[in-house]
Amino acid sequence: MLTDNELARVQARVDANDPAAITLLGDFHYFGQHGLERDVQRTIRLWREAADRGSSEAQMKLGNCYCNGDGVTLDEAKGLQYWGKAACQGHLAARHNLGAHESACGNFERAVRHWMISAKMGDKSSLDNIKAMFAAGHATKQQYGEALVGYQASTEEMKSPDRERAS
Repeated sequence: MLTDNELARVQARVDANDPAAITLLGDFHYFGQHGLERDVQRTIRLWREAADRGSSEAQMKLGNCYCNGDGVTLDEAKGLQYWGKAACQGHLAARHNLGAHESACGNFERAVRHWMISAKMGDKSSLDNIKAMFAAGHATKQQYGEALVGYQASTEEMKSPDRERAS
C-alpha cells in the first residue's frame, strides 16, 4: 500500500503529464488499490490519455480492454490498433498478442512474423508458438532456428552477475 505521500508524488507526476504515472494511476483505479475506488471508466480515460502521450503499456492495456470488452464496448479493430501501436514501440506482449490474433484467424505467416519479433526480444511463449507452428507445418525449420537463436541471444544479453546473485 502506498503512503499518502507516495500517492501524492504519483499524482504530481500525473499533473506533469507523465505517461507512466498516468498509466499507473489508471492501474490503481482499475484494481481499486491504494485507497482508490475501482473505477473502470476512469481507468479507460487515464489509459487513453497515457496512450495518446505515447505509453506503450497503456496502449497494450487498452488493446486488451477493447479485444475483451472489458470496460468498453467490444471493438476488436480498435484493440488491434492499440496493440499495433504498442508493438511498434517494442512492447513484447502486444507483439505476441498480434501473433495470437493472426494465428486464430488462420493467418499463420503473419502470426509467425509477429512471434519471430517477440521471440527475438526474449518472449518464451512466442518461441514456443513458433515451435508449435513448425510442428504443424506452418513455419519453416529456418524460421524456428532463427527464432531460437534470437531468443537465446536476447536472454544472454539480460544476464548479469548482479541478477544472478539476486536470484
